[in-house]
Amino acid sequence: MNLLLTTILDPATEKSIWNLTSGEDLMWVMVMLFVTVATGLLLAITLYLAYILRKALAPESAKTKAVDTRTTWQRFTGLHELSQEKDLMMDHEYDGIAELNNPTPPWFMGLFYGTIGFGVVYLLIFHVIGKGNIMEQEYTQEVAIAEKERAAYIKLVAGKINENTVTLLTDKKGVEAGQVLFNQYCTACHGQNAEGKVGPNLTDEYWLHGGTMKAVFHTVTEGVPEKGMLSWKKQLNPLQVQQVASYILSLQGTKPAGAKEPQGDKVEPLPTTPKVAMQ
Repeated sequence: MNLLLTTILDPATEKSIWNLTSGEDLMWVMVMLFVTVATGLLLAITLYLAYILRKALAPESAKTKAVDTRTTWQRFTGLHELSQEKDLMMDHEYDGIAELNNPTPPWFMGLFYGTIGFGVVYLLIFHVIGKGNIMEQEYTQEVAIAEKERAAYIKLVAGKINENTVTLLTDKKGVEAGQVLFNQYCTACHGQNAEGKVGPNLTDEYWLHGGTMKAVFHTVTEGVPEKGMLSWKKQLNPLQVQQVASYILSLQGTKPAGAKEPQGDKVEPLPTTPKVAMQ
């Protein structure tokens, strides 16, 4: 199937071959039409020869068929009365066991050929004409829609968070999201484990600009320009600042190796601060 699709689709653009732009495209169309017609003719010839051969090898008794007295339902389901078994008996047996000529029921054959027809139509519509979306395209579209909805939701939620309404996040998902943001934006100045480098140690009880949730939220949002700390309100939305601040407060008392000496005023840690394992 993949080989067939590779033949049908232009590997460079993955567009329908009906968008003819060169002689090479026309050649592919002609080749595919020839293969399709040749396959159909070969199948028809094979079926015809099989019919002729079966008819030639059939015994004389089988050439004269008895009148089929079955009901429409029996014909559809391929059922036979027990009294008709003698008419279905084939001309060979083994060890006293006879074989009945009981072909596949018409309903099953109809279903089988129907699936073949469906496959041909599906191939033409989705991969040759290019009118429908294949699963990969549908997945891409649904992901794009989901991302838009997610962005709208985050924007709505973040718009309700400010310095006066912000609260400490205690759920694992929110704190871990803050950890990801901290590792991305804050480790250059505060260290991988917030032990302090250019910036102060964030794991002890001493704070230069306040150690409450609202104070940390304000510091991250507005920055401290006179001491070289940037304002992150353009890079992070309020929800992300809340997540970073919650993660920072979760590091209280972790005592990482190489931590800087305390700076600022002592602030008692929040009793509900969640703890997150440092990486």
